[in-house]
Amino acid sequence: MNELTPEETAALNERHRVRMERKKAIIDAKIAAADKEIGIVIVNTGNGKGKSSSGFGMAIRAMGHGMKVGVVQFIKGAMSTGEEKFLRRFPDEIEFHAMGEGYTWETQNRERDIEKAQAAWAQARRFLTDPGIGLVVLDELNIALKYRYLDVDTVIADLLDRPEMQHAVVTGRGAPPELIAVADTVTEMNVVKHAFKAGIGAQAGVEW
Repeated sequence: MNELTPEETAALNERHRVRMERKKAIIDAKIAAADKEIGIVIVNTGNGKGKSSSGFGMAIRAMGHGMKVGVVQFIKGAMSTGEEKFLRRFPDEIEFHAMGEGYTWETQNRERDIEKAQAAWAQARRFLTDPGIGLVVLDELNIALKYRYLDVDTVIADLLDRPEMQHAVVTGRGAPPELIAVADTVTEMNVVKHAFKAGIGAQAGVEW
């Protein structure tokens, strides 16, 4: 790579300054126009890693702002995860319910899975009707909807009926289109590479 002359460097720096000045004006205008404050529904879906991790990152962020958080884990529950072990250290700030019995290929009992999912939704509904809860994390709810353990219309109705300033985060692959349609923010996480395909097993602190 050829080194730039001082004059070329100065010109490059000036072009960058002008571009960033223009960009700042555009972004500042968009920020000024986004003047509403209201609770939002966030959906993290896709086959890539990081959906639950993002949800729990938001839980910690909310706690940092003094908000109370409610967590319901669908499907998961047979094995205690690192996020559960950590967040249970703060019982005055976050209420954590891991209410599944394992992944569907482990349980192999649809009737039991439906029973557990419905019990988990009953707890989720308690959070979604409590204005004292600022953020509700519904981890792996998309899986319960994908397998029709829960009625998607009922779930959406409860989400839309929550307190005005309450936020809700829904995670899991296979988010139904009905949920995507009503969500405010949707992120689809895609796989580029995953260690598992190279024969590296799930490890504490990284996968669970």
